[in-house]
Amino acid sequence: MSDLYNKIVSERGGFERLMARIPGFRGYLEKATRRTADQMLRDYVVGRMTQRVRRFSDLERRILDLSDGFSMMSRTGEVKRKLQLYRDKFNAVTPGFSGFADAVKVDEEALDRLYAFDEAQVRYVESFDKVLDTLDQAIKARAGQTQPADGENVTSVEDALSAVEAVAVEALDSLSLRNDVLSDLSKVHGS
Repeated sequence: MSDLYNKIVSERGGFERLMARIPGFRGYLEKATRRTADQMLRDYVVGRMTQRVRRFSDLERRILDLSDGFSMMSRTGEVKRKLQLYRDKFNAVTPGFSGFADAVKVDEEALDRLYAFDEAQVRYVESFDKVLDTLDQAIKARAGQTQPADGENVTSVEDALSAVEAVAVEALDSLSLRNDVLSDLSKVHGS
């Protein structure tokens, strides 16, 4: 298995953490609520990612306003496309109930893996907040709006853009792994 797969599965908070993060979420355990739970997860992550894409667009405008900002235009566009791609791909991923919606008994271990990947998507939204905060601080420092405290290192705008991109790439990779988990569920439950 890949390092990312192992990371997601080992960091899983599972069903309880997923329920705590999404108001009203009851999960996939009951056949009747699987579609609703999947739609709630999708709406939650896509809605939050839409906010992050908008925030990045605002930060991108501030980058372009810097004295050397136009030199970073293609780089910011590339990073924004990856953020948008993650949001759009998550919106279009195979629903979590697919492959076992008609199964009488759902394999608990397989369901736990699916919850781990779904909960990871919520964590990626939070990771985007952190790297976007770092990018915001880097822009402020480059524009001379803030001065670092003694001994404090300030991340460059370029490095902060790379960090945003790295989270987007990892999040996209996790979606591919999630689809593999769903494919395995489909094989086991004969869909």
